[in-house]
Amino acid sequence: MDFHGSIKVIVFKMADQFFGVDVGQVMSIERVSDITSVPQTISYVKGIINLRGVVTPVIDLRERLGLPTQTYAAESRLIVVRNNNQDIALIVDAANDVMDIEGSTIESPPDVIGGVKATYLYGVAKLKDRLLVLLNLNQILNENEIQQVQMITGV
Repeated sequence: MDFHGSIKVIVFKMADQFFGVDVGQVMSIERVSDITSVPQTISYVKGIINLRGVVTPVIDLRERLGLPTQTYAAESRLIVVRNNNQDIALIVDAANDVMDIEGSTIESPPDVIGGVKATYLYGVAKLKDRLLVLLNLNQILNENEIQQVQMITGV
């Protein structure tokens, strides 16, 4: 895969790994607040929140990616993203900063990195002090899962 130019990403942390998502898909970053659970949902769908008058499904990104789950801490954040025309809040351990990534530092992901399947990844950026795993948000939930979330949450 050939990456040209640079991209701007929101950097966040999960399970001692750094991840990034395209800033263009991020609507906001919020503190984890009261999540209303919804019965009979997919296990990684933790419920819904009322975000400025919009009912938004909440997904535990650790669980969705097959990483070890943990209780939410003061640093935990909700990264609200637009995925397939649906706003979704992703629970992450901490949201660190915004960063420009040069395309020349991005490589195609290996089949599995840190326990995360390549299906969910856009690429891996080799930075001076660490690797940054770039998520492909369009793969985090497929169309059937989006429809289930919309039916269950009434979104």
